[in-house]
Amino acid sequence: MIIITGAAGFIGSCLAGFMNRMGREDLILVDEHNRTDKHVNLEGKKYHIKLDRTLFPSALQALAPEIDFVLHMGARTDTTEFDPTILRELNTDYSRAVWQFCTEHQIPLIYASSAATYGAGEKGYSDAHEATPGLQPLNPYGQSKQVFDEWVLQQKEQPPFWAGLKFFNVFGPNEYHKGRMASVVLHAFHQYKESGSMRLFRSHRPEFEDGYQLRDFIYVKDLLDVIDFLMKEQPASGIYNLGTGKARAFLDLAKATAAAMDVPATIEWVDIPEDIRDTYQYFTQADMSKLRSAGYQQSFTSLEEAIEDYVKEYLSTHRYY
Repeated sequence: MIIITGAAGFIGSCLAGFMNRMGREDLILVDEHNRTDKHVNLEGKKYHIKLDRTLFPSALQALAPEIDFVLHMGARTDTTEFDPTILRELNTDYSRAVWQFCTEHQIPLIYASSAATYGAGEKGYSDAHEATPGLQPLNPYGQSKQVFDEWVLQQKEQPPFWAGLKFFNVFGPNEYHKGRMASVVLHAFHQYKESGSMRLFRSHRPEFEDGYQLRDFIYVKDLLDVIDFLMKEQPASGIYNLGTGKARAFLDLAKATAAAMDVPATIEWVDIPEDIRDTYQYFTQADMSKLRSAGYQQSFTSLEEAIEDYVKEYLSTHRYY
């Protein structure tokens, strides 16, 4: 059996669908299942049981010998969450419990870290273990992920294989419930549809032109392929970046979304909200050399191709993965 935490969320539900496509229906889906806005993410998915997150891992001790893998995607992912108690409980302490469960029962583990750990990027974007300590995230969410990554690297007792994946800017189907935290592609689609224009942040730094803040955008389908590779091949355990390795401008994203919708790329410029202005990342780009050295050879979907697929196959029809 395969355990997926955060299974009703964006990436977790896509993983459940991907596993079904790979012929796996022996899934244990862990989440806060009373969230009605996420129920549709799991409609049509085949699984063994659904389990409330508060019951894992304690409720599954007896089933541990039957578990092949744990995919720990569950977390509080709101980058505007500033309550350290909530972030410590859901992102750090909970992840430690998952790690200890996998270590005790020698179950392979893949967990979600975040590119938010890199902060403003002043120390680069290397996923080398020696570069991990001392990174300076810009918000409490990133800090909660950084604390766990540093803790993991100090552990002598480990699962037989583990990978911590530093997700960069992931977008794709099943993120409809995320509200303000949804991808810029989803916001662009709705803004073009509702008003005929897209709102983009002005730059508040002179070295970046408006719209040329750069991010490493990765399509969720590429992320699923990488996780599948890691599960099957189990290369050296460690922290791995998961982006495309190529930063793109928000203006490129806006134009690609408009092209996929066959509408003019009309831009409305707005100031970055003050509550996130000081913690806003102007540039992210994953160093993908470690994953490539581990044997992953597939190419990543270009921003334009990924947006076209997302818009035409999912957003325009409100389909789920």
